[in-house]
Order: sequence, then structure tokens, then C-alpha cells
Amino acid sequence: MKIGLYFGSFNPVHNGHLMIANYFKEYTDLEKIWFVVSPQNPFKQRDTLLADRHRYAMLLEAVGEQSDYLVSDIEFALPKPSYTIDTLTYLTEKYPQHTFALIMGSDNLINFHKWKNADFLIRNYQIYVYPRQNKDLPDIAKHPNVTIVNAPQIEISASFIRESIKLKKNVIFFMPQNAYKYMREMHFYE
Repeated sequence: MKIGLYFGSFNPVHNGHLMIANYFKEYTDLEKIWFVVSPQNPFKQRDTLLADRHRYAMLLEAVGEQSDYLVSDIEFALPKPSYTIDTLTYLTEKYPQHTFALIMGSDNLINFHKWKNADFLIRNYQIYVYPRQNKDLPDIAKHPNVTIVNAPQIEISASFIRESIKLKKNVIFFMPQNAYKYMREMHFYE
């Protein structure tokens, strides 16, 4: 089975995340999508990051019983900071029956050369790229293992949601309802 790994902080998960995952599942050869909640991205600051268990719980609420989608906390048990190569190595050994591919935004492709074992990653794994608006693609986008997926542009971001909540704005329709409810009950980002 070919599985797309959608890594992210999901801080918080929003409808854009789910729309992108759904598009990649339906319009590529990926058979299932696994959302991998990252405890610490080496390229991001941790100051606004909710506790791992809360971001994981909100994502579970968001995905619900959809069998083509799985929420994974695998990186919680791996050394920090999280490196994609370490997670892929672990998953490939644990699930040899599956083929894993990466799902990422084109903004991640720009700094891909800085990733740990980037050359090995691009040689051994397919990378499906969601193009961001107004972002030029680097030369690495021409690599045979890189597929640019012409998905609809979605302009929802987790930072927009966090900032809106601080401003006491109602963002109920920007998030999956169960995840929104969890977030509000816990008073996150207020």
C-alpha cells in the first residue's frame, strides 16, 4: 500500500490541512494519508506550540472515523528534534509492506537541501508537493522523485487561526467542528 505522510505541527489543525490531504488521496496514487504530528520541527520556534498531546487529540477529533486517514504520534517516541529521515527509517522498518511518500508544501522544498540526509531522502522516497501561491519552485522540483500536484490553493493557516482567536474572532468554520470544540473547551490560543 502506498501511504502519503503528511508531517506537520497542526497547531491547530484546520480545514485546509484536511482539504489538502483529501485532494492528495483522491487525485494521486496515494492510497492512504497518515498525518504525522511533529513534536518539534528543527526549523520552527516552539513558543506558540501547544503540548503534543493536545495537537494530537485535536487531529484525532478532526479525522474521526475516516478509514483512509490515520493520525500518528510516532515522532513523540523518537529523539528530538524530529528529523524526517529518522521517522521514515523507523516506519519503513516497522511496515515493510508499505511504500511511503512525503507530502509537503512548496515552501518546504525551498529549504529541502538543509534537511538531514536530504540527498538520501530524495533518491529513495517520492515527494508530493502542494504548490503555495506566489512561490517560485527551486530546481529540486525537477527531480524525478518530486511530483508537483496541482491542488486548489487554500489560504487558511494555523497562524491566522491563532491570531484570530487572540483577537476574539469566531473561526468556527475554518476548523473541523470537533477539533474546534476541543480547542474552545481548553481555551487554547486565547
